[in-house]
Amino acid sequence: MNWFGRKAAQGAARPALSRVYGAYGVMGGAPGPLSFEAQVREGYLSNAIVQRSVKLVAEAAGSAPIVASDPALAALVAATSGGQGLVETLASQLLLHGNGYVQILADGAGAPAELFALRPERVTVEADARGWPVAYRYKAGGSAVVLPAEDGAGRTAVVHVKALHPLDDHYGAGCLGAASGAIAAHNAAAVWNRALLDNAARPSGALVHDPGDKGMPLSADQVERLREELGESFAGGANAGRPLLLEGGLKWQALSLSPAEMDFLALKESSAREIAMAFGVPPMLLGLPGDATYANYREANRALWRLTVLPLCAKILGGIRQGLRDWFPDAELRVDLDRVPALAEDRMALWREVSAADWLSADEKKALLGVS
Repeated sequence: MNWFGRKAAQGAARPALSRVYGAYGVMGGAPGPLSFEAQVREGYLSNAIVQRSVKLVAEAAGSAPIVASDPALAALVAATSGGQGLVETLASQLLLHGNGYVQILADGAGAPAELFALRPERVTVEADARGWPVAYRYKAGGSAVVLPAEDGAGRTAVVHVKALHPLDDHYGAGCLGAASGAIAAHNAAAVWNRALLDNAARPSGALVHDPGDKGMPLSADQVERLREELGESFAGGANAGRPLLLEGGLKWQALSLSPAEMDFLALKESSAREIAMAFGVPPMLLGLPGDATYANYREANRALWRLTVLPLCAKILGGIRQGLRDWFPDAELRVDLDRVPALAEDRMALWREVSAADWLSADEKKALLGVS
């Protein structure tokens, strides 16, 4: 059990780190800074590309086979909280928020009994006069508690894993803020396309009134009545393709502007690729068209692991190992590369190269391959 209980209040607390992010409003209105909660709602919960990118990386990190030299350390890292693994939780938090906080919960003897991932938007770092973090304030459900950075014995009580932020000493920068512009464009393009479908999948047109020889223009009441009738009878997807009956010198003139000329489809695809790039996911794995960077799906998956998943796992496992060094001073904690399916081809290539080296002895080959 953590200090707040297993059933901590789920009500959203006011984000403490909104100043870290520079994202702006996604649709309409004067732009203004968004809190982390608003960014998650607009970006992660309302954007399929962001959600799929985060899940792809976080679930891969959570499924990575971990090697721990101490069984107790392995049990701590492998434990799940609320049905989600610790590494997967921290990976998603680092991608979205840029910060991950792990509370080390000790048993009666002072040994670590559980590693509990805190919600990063609820955490505020409290520093001393020299700027060193000495405590973490955690807010949830209208309550707050201060968690010391170290326990009474001088051992780490809260592990802070953070992504690089060149302008901040205490907080990391997540991928969500960097992709905010592309997310806004992608969401706006999706709204445009939906509105286009609601209007018979073509741009609007204009009713042109020919007053004839008498030169009698339409009155204001006639214009308003005509607008209402058009809205009631022809707007919306249910009225798509419905014929328009015109009279009294009226004729329909379609506007020449088309979706191809507006290039909204290309804008949406370009934004989706930029989002994928921000989260370190090859666009091919997200089904985005026009990606010729990787020769095939297998190569793209291998690049995902090599360039994104493994460095993220190394950061998370390194932070946990550093935080638990007082209990496990010489422990090893890493990803077992030999058991990663995406890297099997690399492993086989290494086996072939080492096996072909006739100038190496059998023991030397085993040492190179990590076989005892």
